[in-house]
Amino acid sequence: MKHRMFLLIGMLMCTVGLLQNALAQSTPAGELVYAMHVTLSPSWFDPAETPAQITPFGILYALHDAVVRPLPGERMGSALAESWSESPDGLTYEFKLRPGLKFHNGDPCTAEDVVFSFTRYKGVGAAEFKAKVKNIEVVDARTVRFHMHQPWPDFMTFYGTTATAAGIVVPKKYLEQVGEDGFKKHPIGMGPYKFVSHTPGIELVLEANEAYWRHPPYIKRIIMKGVPEGTTRLAMLKRGEADIAFALEGEVAEEVKRDPKLTLVDTRHASIQWLDFAEQWDPKSPWHDKRVRLAANYAIDRQAINEAACLGFCPPTAVIIPRVMDFALQTEPLPYDPQKAKQLLKEAGYPNGFDAGELAPVPPFYVMGESVVNYLNAVGIRVKMRTMERAAFYTAWKEKKLPGLSIVGAGASGNAATRVEAFIYSKGTYAYGGYPDIDALFQQQAVERDKAKREALLQRIQQLTMERVMYAPIMDFRALVGVGPRVAEHAINSLPVHPFPPLEEIRLK
Repeated sequence: MKHRMFLLIGMLMCTVGLLQNALAQSTPAGELVYAMHVTLSPSWFDPAETPAQITPFGILYALHDAVVRPLPGERMGSALAESWSESPDGLTYEFKLRPGLKFHNGDPCTAEDVVFSFTRYKGVGAAEFKAKVKNIEVVDARTVRFHMHQPWPDFMTFYGTTATAAGIVVPKKYLEQVGEDGFKKHPIGMGPYKFVSHTPGIELVLEANEAYWRHPPYIKRIIMKGVPEGTTRLAMLKRGEADIAFALEGEVAEEVKRDPKLTLVDTRHASIQWLDFAEQWDPKSPWHDKRVRLAANYAIDRQAINEAACLGFCPPTAVIIPRVMDFALQTEPLPYDPQKAKQLLKEAGYPNGFDAGELAPVPPFYVMGESVVNYLNAVGIRVKMRTMERAAFYTAWKEKKLPGLSIVGAGASGNAATRVEAFIYSKGTYAYGGYPDIDALFQQQAVERDKAKREALLQRIQQLTMERVMYAPIMDFRALVGVGPRVAEHAINSLPVHPFPPLEEIRLK
């Protein structure tokens, strides 16, 4: 009897221990500080007007969730939808929502919320959706069906990746009650974290959503701080005031690499940076001459910029489609040849160079910007660097108000077609001009269901951008992230071609 009693007590103690351990693992605890490289904008709380950039998704996927989106190990996984299907003729897509989904305020998520969210979307890609989606219907409370005018092979890429935010679902009832401005002041979503507070220009406080459909986050509270200065982000990381510091470059990144207490992680996302010739469409501008644009390409030592700004992690490139994207043309850039650049300028009528005004680099990547300015000046293209606040930069880009020269960048995923649509197609949101034959190729590939034929069409577009010297591509950008000693699992790169970690997977020691 005594033996049996001791055995029973031992089994009970083991059971209690296992229950306590399971409870500890499922209950969020602790606080993590995330130092972002930008001023946090309340416009990023609402997916409706998301631009063709990746940075807003660092916040959007914290607060919200999508029907289909990138998940750990999957470029496009079923999220709020437990399943989806495409009809054999490519004209219909059907999504079945998971049962029991609820927004942070307790309201149920239904097919009506999905339709409402898609209908109000006005961000990048909205014109393509409007042109190609015939209608969207509520089949029942958990089922949504999209009907196309004609087959659109890229529908899922536009809808289910960070190419757009059209698949993110917001609560119809709540948003109609508070309005768009009220929603930005206190967003409600279904993401792994709930909104607590936002101090404009300073920080965003988030708290774990313990009812998140994947699993409860491991960390109770995450504080995102907007810290545009790289040296300040580094100092915060070294002092333990930040646990993760995003988008480090140059000597700042090198210092993280040297510190044995810190870890430097290179992200493998679909980002690229290029020198944009906005004035190439103006016959009165020097940039209208292809030889001048070609001179700028030869003037830039891309590998040296890669080493200085990106510690060698960012491979130089010749097109503005990242290598990691489907249908990307795998090419090598023009060699660094300043003498060739000077000769081309002479042939174009500028033997002594010319004054090119200002160059605005995408904030906060000023190491790269300064390098490009120096290389251009060295061959006679006299230019001065102009720094801008990040939100103002992207607004000016979209409104076609950037200076004649700018270094732009994009990190949203998708494929070559989604990038062509935003930046190369003449009607694209960020295109300052274009060519009829390229537009025709884009429209042709948009309805081509044969993958090999689509690839040939999209790669032909990329080849034409090289032949016409539409841009001076610099490098496939790999954002460098500093990770502090308190972090046990940073989860960076667990989402394919996405720079931000799924916040619910981050663990503290």
